[in-house]
Amino acid sequence: MLALLTVISFLAGSLSTSDTKVPQDVRSPTENYLLWTWNNRLYVYSAAALLLGFCFLLQVTRRKINHTKDSGLKVQKAAKNKISSDKDGDVHVSGVKIFYGSQTGTAKGFASELSQEVQTLGIPAEVIDMKDYDPDDRLADECVSKSVCVFLVATYSDGRPTENAEWFCKWLEEASTDFRYGNSFLKGLRYAVFGLGDSVYVGHYNTVGKNVDKWLWMLSARRVLSRGEGDGNVVKSRHGSVQADFRAWEVRFLSRLKALARGEKKSCSGNCKNGASCKNRKKHGAQEEEENGSEVELIESSSEEEESGLSGEKMSRSVVDVEDLGNIMNNVKRAKGVKEDQGDGQMVKLTKQNGVMKTADEEERREMITPALREALTKQGYKLIGSHSGVKLCRWTKSMLRGRGGCYKHTFYGIESHRCMETTPSLACANKCVFCWRHHTNPVGTEWRWKMDPAEKILQDSLEKHQNMIRQFRGVPGVKPERYEEGLAAKHCALSLVGEPIMYPEINTFLRLLHSHHISSFLVTNAQFPEEIRNLVPVTQLYVSVDASTKDSLKKIDRPLFKDFWPRFLDCLRALGEKKQRTVYRLTLVKAWNVEELQAYAELIALGQPDFIEVKGVTYCGESSASSLTMANVPWHQEVVAFVQQLADMLPRYDIACEHEHSNCLLIAHDKFKVNGEWWTWIDYDRFQDLVQAHEDSGGQQSFSALDYTAKTPSWALFGSNEQGFDPADTRFQRRNKTKDISGC
Repeated sequence: MLALLTVISFLAGSLSTSDTKVPQDVRSPTENYLLWTWNNRLYVYSAAALLLGFCFLLQVTRRKINHTKDSGLKVQKAAKNKISSDKDGDVHVSGVKIFYGSQTGTAKGFASELSQEVQTLGIPAEVIDMKDYDPDDRLADECVSKSVCVFLVATYSDGRPTENAEWFCKWLEEASTDFRYGNSFLKGLRYAVFGLGDSVYVGHYNTVGKNVDKWLWMLSARRVLSRGEGDGNVVKSRHGSVQADFRAWEVRFLSRLKALARGEKKSCSGNCKNGASCKNRKKHGAQEEEENGSEVELIESSSEEEESGLSGEKMSRSVVDVEDLGNIMNNVKRAKGVKEDQGDGQMVKLTKQNGVMKTADEEERREMITPALREALTKQGYKLIGSHSGVKLCRWTKSMLRGRGGCYKHTFYGIESHRCMETTPSLACANKCVFCWRHHTNPVGTEWRWKMDPAEKILQDSLEKHQNMIRQFRGVPGVKPERYEEGLAAKHCALSLVGEPIMYPEINTFLRLLHSHHISSFLVTNAQFPEEIRNLVPVTQLYVSVDASTKDSLKKIDRPLFKDFWPRFLDCLRALGEKKQRTVYRLTLVKAWNVEELQAYAELIALGQPDFIEVKGVTYCGESSASSLTMANVPWHQEVVAFVQQLADMLPRYDIACEHEHSNCLLIAHDKFKVNGEWWTWIDYDRFQDLVQAHEDSGGQQSFSALDYTAKTPSWALFGSNEQGFDPADTRFQRRNKTKDISGC
């Protein structure tokens, strides 16, 4: 505007001409002044234009200042209103729970310091020793409590948790891979992790902090801040010491906590809505990159396949089915130029005597557990033994240690679940069942093709690893001291963990060793090895899985590898009928697949004449690319009861004896176990050990039958009782979070 006025003044001046000259003595002073003004009007106009322009600029500047002040006041007022509304209405952070795992007291000191800082923000804080906290009962409650959980965990020697955090970390690890909990078990939980370690120990630096962060993420907990790491090595510590590392992380956490308390879900990403350049773009970008990098690291080490224990395409490519192993071995030999003579198969085959026929050097046989398979099974909680065996702690063992009831075998046969070891001498199997608990991460095969470990070594390592897993329950809240002491000495062995135990060439030696240690034997087979069943030494109880009653449905459900699977299946049932000790058919009901085959089931029962028939609804093990099973295929307990009642009515000498409602399982027993109107389905284990010892001492001449070691069934275990199979000596535990179903056995 100033330039425009100047131009106008200049044009006006240039167009003017000198007035008619008039003598000055004729003019008055006023006329002279006006005349001078007119003659110098260019300068007057310029001065006026400058003055107006200055006034205009001053007014614009004043308006901008007032607008900025008004905006600041509005923001402050809105913030005050939001804070007051948060106080009066919704609470975004109800408190902070600080868990610590400490060996020397450093993490405990950090927890106390952080608690004080949090309380200065007006937010309640609680410091919790991990050994005093029961995650199985209480951690799921934090998902809905609007609290923020902070985990300050130190890494002890060999990358292990500290003593007070050992149980908490053990539970968290198992829950992250247990399909019963599911990968959304801790959805809604907000957490942050700070690990304490020393980079001098290269292989184990901050291992516990990384694992806790990973396991929580696998259970769908939400990380509110990237993991912090404190380094006790002052040379490599980012801030000079572990204390300085913690305080730097603490500042970030408190800032994030204040944002959460205001209800902010995300921190600024640097992309402002008005398109302007954010001043903190670099800062936020670096933080975002750090957090994303942390999450990428977790994703790489803990895929969704590993969260639920599934195998997926990647796992299926790295784990080779043993049925194809022969071709792979042949290709390797050709590549090495090794000629293989006819009949030299470099494998161990089962004989009728359940012995071993060696046709090649031991060094040239492959191990069953490949590195990829070892990694997969270890993440699922297996304790692997040698090259083909494993042991795992059953959840019912944990339950009975705490006085919360035993499994259905406790109800039906009197097993003490807290003294039961679940193991297998062979991880390989001849079937790919649709309801496989391990989603086929274990190998498959139709004969023994691998290196073989001695039975003595397998049993020794199994007992040792089982005992070590029991020791982890020492001092855990709720564990009964007397049951803990009993649990250290295994009394029962369930050879049903995974795979086909009967494939192991030295299975008879293994069974004899169990009995020599006064450990009862419960062996499960999938009915594909009839000769091996016939050659078995006496076992406490022999199971055959009868998953279907017709050839078509068995092929659809069990998906066996043998082409002659149906004749083998029927021959196994005949072999079972030849046994004198206790025998069991185990029926797994898969809704819409095999529940309508009552008459066919009755015919199979007549073929093998088992002592007992266990009928159990299938347990859904989560989604898998290897199975089309869904929750729609899981029958309700009342549907299982209706099926069992119809089946029992079709069997002339059988009746329903027991029920375990929690496992969705019922027991049909032969009437020879009903004496004077009372059921005797339980087992006298001491009597069995005496009988089997006499059998061994006589070289197999002195035999015995199932009726020689029975015991009376208690009333609470019977079908129709008010307890529905739950031992009244224990306390029924109802999970608070009803929406999370972890049933199954």
